[in-house]
Amino acid sequence: MKFTVSSSVLLKQLAAINGVVSTNPIVPILENFLFQLDNNLLTVTASDLQTVMVTELPVESSDKGAIAIPAKLLLDTLRGLPEQPITLNIDGDTFGIEIISDNGRYKLSGENPIDFPKIPSVNRAFSVELSSHALSNAIANTLFATSTDELRPAMTGVFLQLGADYATFVATDGHRLIRYRRYDVKSLVDTTMIIPRKALNLLKTSLPSESVPVKAEFSQANAFFSFANIRMICRLIDERFPDYENAIPTNNPNVLTISRGEVLNSLRRISIYSNRTTHQIRLKLTPPNQLVISAEDLDYSNEANERLLCEYNGDEMEIGFNAKFLIEMLNNLDTSTLSFELSAPNRAGLVVPLEKEDDEDILMLVMPVMLNTYA
Repeated sequence: MKFTVSSSVLLKQLAAINGVVSTNPIVPILENFLFQLDNNLLTVTASDLQTVMVTELPVESSDKGAIAIPAKLLLDTLRGLPEQPITLNIDGDTFGIEIISDNGRYKLSGENPIDFPKIPSVNRAFSVELSSHALSNAIANTLFATSTDELRPAMTGVFLQLGADYATFVATDGHRLIRYRRYDVKSLVDTTMIIPRKALNLLKTSLPSESVPVKAEFSQANAFFSFANIRMICRLIDERFPDYENAIPTNNPNVLTISRGEVLNSLRRISIYSNRTTHQIRLKLTPPNQLVISAEDLDYSNEANERLLCEYNGDEMEIGFNAKFLIEMLNNLDTSTLSFELSAPNRAGLVVPLEKEDDEDILMLVMPVMLNTYA
């Protein structure tokens, strides 16, 4: 079979799905893209058995056929070529591939397309439509808080709860919890599922910068996302997600209101002086308007503290947090002002942005750390 295509168009489409390709897969064929040609439509598939991404693009051809092409070799070749039409000649018997450019020829060996795993069929129980902007925000606000502990598989993905009024996305690693709601995403069917971290990461990077509609379809075992000319199918995590609602404290009378930028920059500076293992920092809150952030590393005799102006309604309090977690959480918020809602030094604290989009609601929970008594 033979087809002609723009080198930059092909590169752009392959780069969008290349994240699925593993460098050291269980099955060697998965180091390849599956090319399927049907006249002037080329379908390219990448898979790691858990997640499949498919893209389609128009080409010049009247042939039909399929071939598995080494992903890294093909991508490296295309990245080195200037924008130009290229022709791929494929021998269906030997699986030999020849790429012909304006001034060069490149030969490589493909593999039998029959060996490439079949795309899982999604028995679509129901579907929802949402904008890529809403989906991208939901992923960006939760993905960083997922766990990397494979012994707790339920927490290695994002929990999605669909209902008639809104959709809730939840992520936790046991130390912090993010609950992100979208009121513009609704479903006639109430359901829950856990979507793996890798699949969401791939989805986030392949979503276009401009807002486009995304169709999300779900079955008991798989999720199916389609937008523009890209489709993604991923296997859902078949585990029970922790009861997150009971972890969120409801009575938090001590409220600190402060500029996100100021407290974030202060945390970055003070955390340099914190213990390298615990990353512990201390917040000392004094009504009506004083916050002192401090850290000490007794092993190296390092210490630092800063006084910030704020608005604080509540009792005088000292509470400790892991600076690394706090910095990452505040870094992901898109607000100029936020509030810390606290109940006691040994209870979880809530971080709530005071500015947000009309259709969203964000709540971040972070567990405190036991304060070491300074010597």
